Amino acid sequence: MSISLKMKGFAEKSSWIRKMFEEGARLKAEFGAENVFDFSLGNPDAPPPAEFYDVIQRRAADTSPGVHSYMPNNGYPFVREAIAAKMSKEQQVTIDPADMLMTCGAAGGLNVVMKALLNPGEEVIILAPFFVEYHFYVDNHGGVTKIVETDEEFNLDLKAIEEAITEKTKAIIINSPNNPTGQVYSQEALKELGLLLDQAGKKFGTTIYMLSDEPYRKIIFDGLSVPSIFAAYRNSIIVSSYSKDLSLPGERIGYLAVHPEAEEKALLVGALNLANRILGFVNAPALMQRVVAELQEASVDNSIYSRRRDLFCKILDDAGFEYLPPKGAFYIFPKTPIEDDAKFCAILQEEKILAVPGRGFGKPGFMRLAFCVPDEVIANSAEAFKRAMAKAQSL
Repeated sequence: MSISLKMKGFAEKSSWIRKMFEEGARLKAEFGAENVFDFSLGNPDAPPPAEFYDVIQRRAADTSPGVHSYMPNNGYPFVREAIAAKMSKEQQVTIDPADMLMTCGAAGGLNVVMKALLNPGEEVIILAPFFVEYHFYVDNHGGVTKIVETDEEFNLDLKAIEEAITEKTKAIIINSPNNPTGQVYSQEALKELGLLLDQAGKKFGTTIYMLSDEPYRKIIFDGLSVPSIFAAYRNSIIVSSYSKDLSLPGERIGYLAVHPEAEEKALLVGALNLANRILGFVNAPALMQRVVAELQEASVDNSIYSRRRDLFCKILDDAGFEYLPPKGAFYIFPKTPIEDDAKFCAILQEEKILAVPGRGFGKPGFMRLAFCVPDEVIANSAEAFKRAMAKAQSL
């Protein structure tokens, strides 16, 4: 075989979103893009804020010597200073720019963290439903994922987490606002989790990290705010990006920050810097670092996603679906009206609707619908959802 057996298995596990993408291309070619309702991809489509275009044009016109040269592996100091100032307000603690790293998106940041933390066979807890790539990021660096279910409303199940922790547990990944559910964990729950991790670490004589993957932090609805991870637990690391809040996923620009009171912080930060280099990232893109430094208070127009969420919720209500309205991000995660989520997604395809089965996120019996699509795509899908529900109920 030309590729590794592991990669062959990985390709099969990660196939649901790819299958939906391929099916979407086929349907659009056959019936016309305007007649297909594709909710399969989490590709943000709200335009970047207007000030982004002003900043990037000015920065791109800079011809100063060394403007495209290497910089420290952890990024330009002035960029980290700007982000640290913003994060200090968000996290309610003072963050040192020296404890930060500019990364190639949140995905790059998570891989840097895993490289720095994991010994072979150590475990990382992920919460179902989860972003499927977490499996691969952990495996990339010799770790093992351990899946723990959330509760009926996709909140933290602290008892289940406690039962999953062993002497091999190195970290737990928190994703809030969550992909695929849109759930936002409360400050109280996060503090309880922090206490649990601290007690477990003392019990096993280890350090267990809380890793917060939060690229959707600014995509939040109904006047809510995202609680501080750093206020909840000192052995924590935040990883984020500008893919969603500035609508720049293709630019691959993100960052990570270590809690100022983390154990052996200097050793950890040094390992993160080294990992950023030896994984081949070397440093985050120079141009985009300089751009985002000036956009710390900027964000996409959140009312776009809020309006689409409300429109989608009404359509699902009218069609009889059961779901929890998302508090953030741009996904809805309804229950499928039949137990077999893949079969129901096939019924949806008959109506030219593309959704991703919940089993692709570790949660069979549900489906993910991404509403980062034009309003008219959502609005025009209403009757198709009703027909799909009627088909399912007739089985």
